[in-house]
Amino acid sequence: MKILALQSRMGIGDTIIFLPYIKAISEKFNSPVSILVKENSKADQYLFGASYIDEIIILDRTKKTQSRHSGLFGGLNLIKDLKKYNFNKIFIFNSSLRYHLIAKLSNIKEIYQYPLFEKKYQHITNTPKKFINDNLGINVNDDPKIELNENLIQNAVKNFKIDKNKMNILLGIGGSGPTKRIPADTFLSVIKKIIEIKNCNFFLATGKNKDEQIILNQIMDSNYKKICQPLDSLSIKEILPIIKNCNVSICNDSSFSHLSAALGIKTITLMADTPLTYGNYSSKMYPIIPDDVKIVTHNTNGKDKINSKKIFEKFMEIIN
Repeated sequence: MKILALQSRMGIGDTIIFLPYIKAISEKFNSPVSILVKENSKADQYLFGASYIDEIIILDRTKKTQSRHSGLFGGLNLIKDLKKYNFNKIFIFNSSLRYHLIAKLSNIKEIYQYPLFEKKYQHITNTPKKFINDNLGINVNDDPKIELNENLIQNAVKNFKIDKNKMNILLGIGGSGPTKRIPADTFLSVIKKIIEIKNCNFFLATGKNKDEQIILNQIMDSNYKKICQPLDSLSIKEILPIIKNCNVSICNDSSFSHLSAALGIKTITLMADTPLTYGNYSSKMYPIIPDDVKIVTHNTNGKDKINSKKIFEKFMEIIN
């Protein structure tokens, strides 16, 4: 049996959130599931060890006119591409009529899809949970999990000289947008508080974006340089086993918060400008919201109101 799951949302976090539902499909039919995801999901960087994933197929649909799967001709290209796989079933985590027609014209006999034309107000976790329960009779309550070979974890200890006698902490200081990037001073304040009670090493996870590099450099130019190790020159695949060796993560609402929690690491999520659901959907997540804010959402713009004292208090709660 050949099964496809289509998850068309952008980014790493959205893809990770959907993993329990894809795994439930695989277990129901006792068959690995291929996934159709966008390139910026970077799925190949963290799903290479997933036993329930068959093939990762890229949905090349962007705003660029030359993207293979955009527009009318792009739809025809996608039909042509999917026909090669001879899928028996497809699960479409999307309400678009476009994908329904593409599935039909790709000769996929069994099509399971979100209700058509109901895209507005779909909840990131409740909607797929209902979708799987309605169609397969499965109540999915599992956390997303990234499977990682034990040899990779042990090799990281050796290659990156990770001292297991110290507390190793991931700081996810990057972010997909400027409103999600907590200032360096907040992280420096947290580092100061933690090292007063613990012998620690900090791993700094961020991208190459200019503004992210400014935050990284501000931390590396501080008095804590010797206990901080930047990871910005590494791929996500290389960073995963380092994260797995950490005791705790403290992350902006970024890909690293999702990756860390999915690796089973207790993760303090700093929710400055995104709905809280993205920072508390896993039992491994411990969200911090801005001071004087009751409901955090898009356009909260609360990055300067994330309180380092509250981060430290949550850290103490977790380790104790």
